[in-house]
Amino acid sequence: MDAADLDYRVRTLSGCIPPLLVSRLLELGHAGEVEFQAGRGEWFCAREWARLLGEQGRQTEALETLAPYAATGWWPASRAKAELLESWGWVEEAIERARPYAQAGNRLALEFFAHLLARHGRGDEAFTLLRAGIDDWFLADCLVDIAEGAGLDEEAAALLEGRVEAVPPCGDPDCDSRRTEPSNAIGLLAAIRERRGRVEDAIALLHTRSTTSVNGRDQLADLLARHNRLEELREYAATEYHGHAARRLAEVLEERGDIEGAIDVYRQPGDSPARRYNGGVLLSELLARHGRGDEAIEVMRTLAESPGGEDWIVDTLCTLYADHGRAHDGLAYLDALKARRDGEEGWDFFRMRLPLMADCGLLDEAIEQARAHPEGDTRYAAWSVSDLLAEAGRTEEAVALLEQHLPSNSSLLARHLIDLGRIKDAVGVLQEPRPKPAEPTWTGTFSTEPPF
Repeated sequence: MDAADLDYRVRTLSGCIPPLLVSRLLELGHAGEVEFQAGRGEWFCAREWARLLGEQGRQTEALETLAPYAATGWWPASRAKAELLESWGWVEEAIERARPYAQAGNRLALEFFAHLLARHGRGDEAFTLLRAGIDDWFLADCLVDIAEGAGLDEEAAALLEGRVEAVPPCGDPDCDSRRTEPSNAIGLLAAIRERRGRVEDAIALLHTRSTTSVNGRDQLADLLARHNRLEELREYAATEYHGHAARRLAEVLEERGDIEGAIDVYRQPGDSPARRYNGGVLLSELLARHGRGDEAIEVMRTLAESPGGEDWIVDTLCTLYADHGRAHDGLAYLDALKARRDGEEGWDFFRMRLPLMADCGLLDEAIEQARAHPEGDTRYAAWSVSDLLAEAGRTEEAVALLEQHLPSNSSLLARHLIDLGRIKDAVGVLQEPRPKPAEPTWTGTFSTEPPF
């Protein structure tokens, strides 16, 4: 067993039994196979089998299951051991299991170790470990999280203030996100100010940034919502570029039962942030949640037919048709779309027909049309066609089809084989070695040919 190999297979889910199929094996009563594969280098089997042994009070066996993996020095295995130890109440053993990795500078291990210490009354120690990594946004976030429970908010704030105050002025309005280390220093400092009751200071801090949106959420908008400052949130939503503040405003109004108000947020003029960034999709979801499916469909249909309407918008529209018992209307829409494209219908659009046809009781016809499509014998079409075959009770045919397109679709093939009880065949498919992609060799010059 090798740490690099384990890491590659787990990251890429290649050459191994993935978590969903481990769960499927257990669900269908194949615990013996999971136990067997746990001893043969299958990490996801080992992790799940160790958990089950622990639940049965067989802690020694659980630790022995994970021991060969942890012996490679691979952090995820040692983390899994530490999590089991903690769940059994063996806290000191869990701490000692994780400590060497944290001390070695593994930032993921350090974050885990710090939270482990904090959960068991050792927040001061965790804070001391983390403060040396204050320049790392990930560790800084962890430090601020731990500071709250440890009563060290002011100490954390002082560290962050030092980072913010040390930043030289910048004349470029777009450079503020790169001016501090850690890059999230202002956001974290604002979070501390808010939880210490200094809401005005927190708001003022966030207003010094050109954007406070990360991963679809806006920190300033969330803060305003938490403190019931709806008028300020409305003003902010009208100008916030990404549309995340508008979404938060609509969420607040919906939570308060003001559905019409939430709808109005998304029905702003076409150049508003709320409309510019998937506001139509959010509006259709809102309408559907409140039993207004026909209106939701009309919103998505308008969006799909607008200039620049993308494939995924049409796909979402078709899903709405199916979810609201209007599969025939969905097919009619696709027919009209095909006619506008001079009878051309690539697989990306054609595959949207298949679940609609199935809902209309046309499952066999869907299979025939899919196989007759010009792209019906491709590896990407095999996924959809095999699902139709399985739904029709023709799983053996689905298996035969997918076997023609290995190693693509190997997980789907394995799932069907498991459902047929062909466990060894399924495992063999999953464990088939795949060549790792070659690392490009640096020649000292940049390519002038795409991809550049």
